[in-house]
Amino acid sequence: MAKAQAQFTCTACGASHRKWAGQCEACGGWNTIVEEAPLSRGPGARAMKGKTITLGSLADSEAPPPRQTSGMNELDRVLGGGLVAASAILVGGDPGIGKSTLLLQATAAFARAGARCMYISGEEAAAQVRLRAARLGLSDAPVQLGAETHLRDILTTLDAERPDLVVIDSIQTMWLDTVDSAPGSVAQVRAASHELVSFAKRRGVSVVIVGHVTKEGQIAGPRVVEHMVDTVLYFEGERGHQFRILRAVKNRFGPADEIGVFEMTGSGLAEVANPSALFLSERGTPAPGSVVFAGMEGTRPVLTEIQALVAPSPLGTPRRTVVGLDSARLSTVMAVLEARCGIPFAGMDVFLNVAGGMRVMEPAADLALACALLSAREDHALPPETVVFGEISLSGALRPVVQTENRLKEAQKLGFSAAIGPSLAKPIDLGGMRLNQMPDLAQVVGQVFGAG
Repeated sequence: MAKAQAQFTCTACGASHRKWAGQCEACGGWNTIVEEAPLSRGPGARAMKGKTITLGSLADSEAPPPRQTSGMNELDRVLGGGLVAASAILVGGDPGIGKSTLLLQATAAFARAGARCMYISGEEAAAQVRLRAARLGLSDAPVQLGAETHLRDILTTLDAERPDLVVIDSIQTMWLDTVDSAPGSVAQVRAASHELVSFAKRRGVSVVIVGHVTKEGQIAGPRVVEHMVDTVLYFEGERGHQFRILRAVKNRFGPADEIGVFEMTGSGLAEVANPSALFLSERGTPAPGSVVFAGMEGTRPVLTEIQALVAPSPLGTPRRTVVGLDSARLSTVMAVLEARCGIPFAGMDVFLNVAGGMRVMEPAADLALACALLSAREDHALPPETVVFGEISLSGALRPVVQTENRLKEAQKLGFSAAIGPSLAKPIDLGGMRLNQMPDLAQVVGQVFGAG
């Protein structure tokens, strides 16, 4: 009988290799190839048969899964309406951003709402967690606390206690005695995550796993962990700002790209019911380079201020500094302004910032970005009652964006009365707003700024 050969798999893309290599040929990742144990080839392997699974039709109807709400509206919104039983949730974020604070508050909120909750810390001692709970005013919450890193002991305890929700902080500190590698390694993280997700599905326990992030902002460890879990949340924010964003990038039980907004205070994280008003609260007299963007984050309309500064550069290669936006998008918009509208930025430093520490990923921010650049370059401020949105194509045309009506309604709530955007494909209820419909970027340059 032929001996089973070892298999080498890339932890980033899943590609199989016949031997180990430093770089994966499929995805280009370095040091991502690990050895996997071969499948069993025993004498009775071919004779054994599996059980027949139960099949159903697509027409079968089932009741939606029951949800447990925490009373933290921003958290419940991101989860899709509440916590689903037997779900696995992965939460990532930069060090010190407030992940442990958020999850301790969330665990206490679910416990006070009637759920049996357990918090397992592998990074801090139990006394440290109790100090944080006292500072946050959560000492009276009925939460069971433990400090352990041995996953076998943790699973045995969970099997005996049968909680409704357990928080594991963090997966990089957990270790399995069946895996011959150090805690935090690719093999340990993958095996520990598999055991926790399997336990959640088998016992009906909701598991929240905290994950560290790399310097690129991705959750550390194999990408297969993000495929295992039901929901992936990122906790974002700038250290210089008090705002924190909880963003869903994957959710099997609700909409993805939904956000919850929190404010970091001395007594913990406070919910922000109206993020648009908060992000624009420090906006004073409109100045050149300042534009209000009417964006969408999941199902929620959010108004943010985009600021630009354009100045002559003494350097041979002008600087391009971007905070809160994609730098590649800035280069694309500047190229369209120069090629289609005759507005050059050669020899000029360009600085771009999204106020309040918000990150804007939506393509509909293209027109607001272009208007901020034009406003700063031409020293011409937009009217204070105007919001801007629209996607710019490489030809210079403005493309329609989704949920225009919701954007305009949110802007009207905050006192804005006019908007600049692309032409509408079909009429909508503007709700008293004046929408200046523009077919292309050249018309924006000519009519709004008188440049070109």
